[in-house]
Amino acid sequence: MKIDKILNEIDELGDAHASSSAVTPLRDDAFELSDIEKIALIKDDVKHMMETLGLDLTDDSLKGTPQRVAKMFVNEVFAGLDPKRKPKASIFENKYKYGEMLVEKNITVYSTCEHHLLPIVGRAHVAYISNGTVIGLSKMNRIVDYYAKRPQVQERMTMQIVEELQNALGTPDVACVVDAKHLCVNSRGIRDIESSTVTSEFGGAFKQKEVKREFLDYIKLDTSF
Repeated sequence: MKIDKILNEIDELGDAHASSSAVTPLRDDAFELSDIEKIALIKDDVKHMMETLGLDLTDDSLKGTPQRVAKMFVNEVFAGLDPKRKPKASIFENKYKYGEMLVEKNITVYSTCEHHLLPIVGRAHVAYISNGTVIGLSKMNRIVDYYAKRPQVQERMTMQIVEELQNALGTPDVACVVDAKHLCVNSRGIRDIESSTVTSEFGGAFKQKEVKREFLDYIKLDTSF
């Protein structure tokens, strides 16, 4: 039976976290539909899913859920899929000749695991060494947020953040460390609520042991106020 085949495929896949590349996999026609059209289609899909689960969508608490979920997917949780929403990097000349490392730490990360569509919540720490240009501090947070707002694999997201800043700043000397909890681990499966996942990407000078160590030491500084 078809359903048996599907269940067998699911069992074989298990919790395997295969990732195809550092680029988010998108179809060529990913942006042919408008946001309004996408919301309408997703609304119907969510409605069908909820009805399949046996929920009564005439109930006052549930009847608006398909529309809310569809809007949330397109306008919020997965907004980072749309290149039109990519933050414009504010780049300035480094007129004050600051030549040391700049670290933006504890950037809040809210993302979604692409394997189970459950939340990834954590912190990103980003650093760069200027080669003549600097970027607005808030833009570093916005770049992290942009790449987080899509179905993600944490390793890919970390690499995408570094690559985006390297391109914006025109330097390979960029690094990022992400420490996050995955609810696909914390709330289902093994249900390990204590574990978190740490990923890193070090470019240019950050591959040098002493520079990498300086960056990691900055991350450990107590900056609570």
